[in-house]
Amino acid sequence: MFKQTDEKLINKALKGNQSAWRQLVTRYESCVYQYALRMTSNADDAMDVLQETFISVSRSLPEFRGDSAFKTWLMRIAHFRVVEFYRRRRWFADESELETMDAEAEQACPEHAFSQKQAQQQMIIYMKKLPFEQKLVVELKVFQQQTFDDIARQLGVSTNTIKTRFYSALDKLKTLMGANYDAA
Repeated sequence: MFKQTDEKLINKALKGNQSAWRQLVTRYESCVYQYALRMTSNADDAMDVLQETFISVSRSLPEFRGDSAFKTWLMRIAHFRVVEFYRRRRWFADESELETMDAEAEQACPEHAFSQKQAQQQMIIYMKKLPFEQKLVVELKVFQQQTFDDIARQLGVSTNTIKTRFYSALDKLKTLMGANYDAA
């Protein structure tokens, strides 16, 4: 009934409370998974990134200082796991690799669910065609709703560089979507 704050759950988890740890994982696993799925375009790879992220978080939790929100710290770790994923594997833009995304547990309208799933799959295909730096900025700005300044600090580059990457990515996405629309 009463939702505990991240800080309280962290303190309890650090004292060995498994229930508090499970609550933290449950609270953020969907967010991390969706981020990983958009960045890897593959459900199995996204699950691997999710697991690696929470393993890293569990090992590093005593070092969490609270300088930022827990979610920000967690997503930064998820970002590092995605970067490691790209370093470990060669990734080719092949539509046959695209796996079906998990459907919502129960959709009231099957037509809406189908349409939404198609749109998500198409966006993953478009995102897959962006360079990693641009894909990352789009992910952080659009899906994680971070500011340009926050993204710049997180990635260690200037705000203008982030803006350039973002607007270049939007231009590419717009072109890809326009080409798809013209072909239909």
